Amino acid sequence: MMEEWSIVHRVALIGFFGALIFGAVANKTHFCIMGSISDWINMGSRVRFRAWMLSIGIAILGSQAMGQLGWIDLDTTMYRGSSFGLAGFLIGGILFGVGMTLGAGCGQRTLVRVGGGNLKSLVVLIVMAITAYMTLRGLLAPVRIDIFGPLSIDLESQGISNQGIETILAHWVGVSGQTMAIVVALVLGLGTVIYALKDKGFRASGDNILAGVTIGVLVVGAWYVTGVIGNDDFEPVPVEALTFVAPTGNTVNYLMTWTGAEINFGIAVVLGMILGSFLYAVFSGNFRVEAFANRADMRNHLVAGVLMGFGGVLSFGCTIGQGVSGMSTLALGSLVTLISIMLGSAVTMKIQYYMLDDGFWSSLRQSLADLRLFPAPK
Repeated sequence: MMEEWSIVHRVALIGFFGALIFGAVANKTHFCIMGSISDWINMGSRVRFRAWMLSIGIAILGSQAMGQLGWIDLDTTMYRGSSFGLAGFLIGGILFGVGMTLGAGCGQRTLVRVGGGNLKSLVVLIVMAITAYMTLRGLLAPVRIDIFGPLSIDLESQGISNQGIETILAHWVGVSGQTMAIVVALVLGLGTVIYALKDKGFRASGDNILAGVTIGVLVVGAWYVTGVIGNDDFEPVPVEALTFVAPTGNTVNYLMTWTGAEINFGIAVVLGMILGSFLYAVFSGNFRVEAFANRADMRNHLVAGVLMGFGGVLSFGCTIGQGVSGMSTLALGSLVTLISIMLGSAVTMKIQYYMLDDGFWSSLRQSLADLRLFPAPK
């Protein structure tokens, strides 16, 4: 029966079932990148952070292996374009990091929390989706196009075909791009896997290992589904993996214009994530309706949705979209965004702590000093 479906619908259906697994596993293991950064910054524990690194390593090794075998062409993805939007990666990543901290979770965690009954995350999801769509095609699109667009660096004018880390390195040192791709993939892929597994505490944490392996494998699987199964001569599907900012905007638009719209891989993944988390929450007895504690709590979540929607589109993705899917393509922009998101989140956490006693500016200065980004106040 599935053979009778269009390739678009087949790819979307597979993505939906893959996202069901993602949502259920993320709910079970409490996988949260914002939480992992908080553990590191506030408690010095990097156990949950290593789960993210494990997923990145697996994604890099699997995706690059398929690329070397000729199964998929990662150069066609949005992450490896020759227009290097450094300003967007930096500013968008920082804004996303700030937003995910205010909203208590990144894009994927927001979807998981919605499935678990969290009404605060539902508000973040709606605001993030609307803001993302406005940044893609609406009122905020001119800001992205007219202000940040001209700031992009044209790599082709410098003889570099794309923003792949291995492409840039190969251009500088004058070696084969394919050879450099293998070297960089092994260094980054194996390096992050080893970093994760060398910690005894992480190896003893079954949930964190399960989360890291599942997410890494699902990203590789997403590339295969869209790049191999979706590689149809008459009805090609865009080659993409897992990302959760722009697809939430497209999902809201799809739900509002269903009779004149067609589902795609990203929309199916968003819906699958929510349902997978919901099913796990219900069958495990953990489904809980959670509302705002006060007006300040609601304000923070509203701001979070705006920052995540705008910043996520500006930087081409989120902690999973750029942090895992983008990194698996070895795109330099993904690495810049990943670091920027971590920086925005870490500074925000520090500011929140110091503002319990001080004003914003003094808290900001102390926070930057703690992260060794600013001289310590005397």
